[in-house]
Amino acid sequence: MKKVLILGSTGSIGCQALDIIRENKDKFEVVGLTCRNRVDEIIEQIREFSPSAVCVGSEEDASRIKAEFSNLEILYGEEGLIQIAKIECDIVLNALMGISGLAPTFEAIKSGKDIALANKETLVAGGNLVTELAREKGVQILPVDSEHSAIFQCLEGNKERNIKRLILTASGGPFRGASIQDLQKVSVAEALNHPNWSMGSKITIDSATMMNKGLEVIEARWLFDVPGNMIDIVVHPQSIIHSMVEFEDTSIIAQLGLPDMRIPISLALNYPHRLPYSGESLDFFTTGSKLIFEKPDREVFVCIDIAYNALEAGGSYPVVMNGANEELVAMFLKGEIGFLDIPKNIQRVMNEHNPSNPTTVEEILNLDMESRRMIKEIIY
Repeated sequence: MKKVLILGSTGSIGCQALDIIRENKDKFEVVGLTCRNRVDEIIEQIREFSPSAVCVGSEEDASRIKAEFSNLEILYGEEGLIQIAKIECDIVLNALMGISGLAPTFEAIKSGKDIALANKETLVAGGNLVTELAREKGVQILPVDSEHSAIFQCLEGNKERNIKRLILTASGGPFRGASIQDLQKVSVAEALNHPNWSMGSKITIDSATMMNKGLEVIEARWLFDVPGNMIDIVVHPQSIIHSMVEFEDTSIIAQLGLPDMRIPISLALNYPHRLPYSGESLDFFTTGSKLIFEKPDREVFVCIDIAYNALEAGGSYPVVMNGANEELVAMFLKGEIGFLDIPKNIQRVMNEHNPSNPTTVEEILNLDMESRRMIKEIIY
């Protein structure tokens, strides 16, 4: 039985992971759960799954939980996340949002735990640092993102064969086919209306700007040790082919399935074995009968090239890009800026940034804070 720690248990990925565990109680034991502020939800999860430790956002929330669960180890804040990452378990599912996932992932790897990674920003900001430590500790980083899980599956049994390129598929988001003029007055509700996937608000906005795909390019570079010029993006609006690998003989292997995050989550949690699933199968005569592929419009969705350029420049650029994006997406969700202000101001911060080469988690987090400070100065 695998002991599982879920970082971000009340979010979309965390809740779906608990669905899988609920259906496979003979295979998994939940030993830890965390949330930022959805305390009512985590209390229900504690009652059902009886973890040995939890972490919440504030001391006040920790006290509230302690009043009901006196025998439970209760931690809080960013330091609490780092501490809970050290508890005894077999695998850590990192379903946290944003840069907050970096430090606990690093601590979990230091402790020798395998990582089921749904947090893109861990590798976008700390790719070199994290992957080097994982190699040193003999730790597996198992991708949960549907695209990276697809590539991971395509490479199974093919790791000694030369790759020509990785092909990340993109739905195109809610604004596929839109012009710059169309995006001038996009509302928050329109940007959150993803055509295929049900996700958290931040990643849904990233999908709308296509920064999500840019982040995935950087993540793929570190997960699979493939340079950026061997990673392509193809718009595939049906989200049936989740990604592909082309080999040196031009053969292409793809992973297909309906858009359902429970599949890559379950594979990562139970790897190397698959779990039976009662969900719907792909019907090639209906849903899968017409698959479309398009080039991404990089003139409209400039975040794609911003991300490629950050990857090529290396060093601190991906960190600064990621921090600026997180801050701007939060502002957009609050209605403080327009949709096109997101790429415009990411690029501005990148242009004004004095590059460096961070070598510690602390240096990365300081760069992240600096990029957010720059954004606040620009906007406010």
